[in-house]
Amino acid sequence: MRLVGNWSYPTAIRFGAGRIRELPEVCSAAGMKRPLLVTDKGLADLPITTATLDLMEVAGLGRGLFADVDPNPSEKNLEAGVAAYNAGGHDGVIAFGGGSGLDLGKMVAFMCGQTRPVWDFEDIGDWWTRADADAIAPIIAVPTTAGTGSEVGRASVITNSETHVKKIIFHPKVLPTVVICDPELTVGMPRLITAGTGLDAFAHCVEAFSSPHYHPMSQGIALEGMRLVKDYLPRAYADGTDIEARAQMMSAAAMGATAFQKGLGAIHAMSHPIGAVFNTHHGTTNAVCMPAVLEFNAPAIADRFQEAAAYLGINGGFDGFCAFVQEFNDSLGIPRKLSDLGVTKASIPELVKGAIIDPSCGGNPVELNEENLTELFARAI
Repeated sequence: MRLVGNWSYPTAIRFGAGRIRELPEVCSAAGMKRPLLVTDKGLADLPITTATLDLMEVAGLGRGLFADVDPNPSEKNLEAGVAAYNAGGHDGVIAFGGGSGLDLGKMVAFMCGQTRPVWDFEDIGDWWTRADADAIAPIIAVPTTAGTGSEVGRASVITNSETHVKKIIFHPKVLPTVVICDPELTVGMPRLITAGTGLDAFAHCVEAFSSPHYHPMSQGIALEGMRLVKDYLPRAYADGTDIEARAQMMSAAAMGATAFQKGLGAIHAMSHPIGAVFNTHHGTTNAVCMPAVLEFNAPAIADRFQEAAAYLGINGGFDGFCAFVQEFNDSLGIPRKLSDLGVTKASIPELVKGAIIDPSCGGNPVELNEENLTELFARAI
């Protein structure tokens, strides 16, 4: 099978090895003449970033770069990015990198023309309608990891540096106009990041599949996304140059983020405050939380995962699926306890307060409250 395609769901996606070379053409189609490439600090000096900036420069697009982005981006990163965007006279954003670079890049494009603070656009009710939609700059997304799926998302996660709470900022026009998914950009990912980001995609699919909301399209995408991660993450982890495995994982990442339009749940409700307080890697945190959450949600999801296990080639129904998840984590070097990530028992009350207000709570198949969240955090720690 030739792993190349032009997709329009959920947005236009140019998928295939080497397609980063189409970036100048994509910028032109989006009306960008002076784009700002936004990425994270770790990627700023790497060859894939330098080569992309060279492509831009040769095409007459300049080499505008903003890379002051933390692993869990904050409103301070955003303010600096917007200032750089406006000072440089840019006319669009290339969001480049993993979840942090993609999320921050999308928010720079979103906030560059707004007059209200970013917190006014949190994903609550219809708060997104407060934004001036005409002031949102065009966005091209270029993922360099395979997990977050932010390249096909309509929101970004931004950490409030004062309260240490992660907020989801939503607007339909934050969905990038065009995505370039080039698996060659992920070849240099370290094994630790390959595992953590890949399991982030898996968590998105698992939670979407678990969600009680009705969205059969997302349900099907989540199921196949789980299969791709199960089959190809071990290969990408074992051999980072396995381009087929890298490509299939990029597909799974986009599928997970598309699927969770159906909803997320306790895994993300827990991992968001953990990341905000302890600055942990999001995908790895999701993976550590997953076994406890699956056990907690069992009364509501066991039957549907009975069928999923059969499709995935896992014996033993729901119990077999849970056993697979723990074995999968172990095989990829994921810690078994949140305490291994530095999370302390003393922090549980603070984490519960952050989790209970997280929008992901609404997609959990078992209603969450402070009491059962306290139990979940204690079990995972």
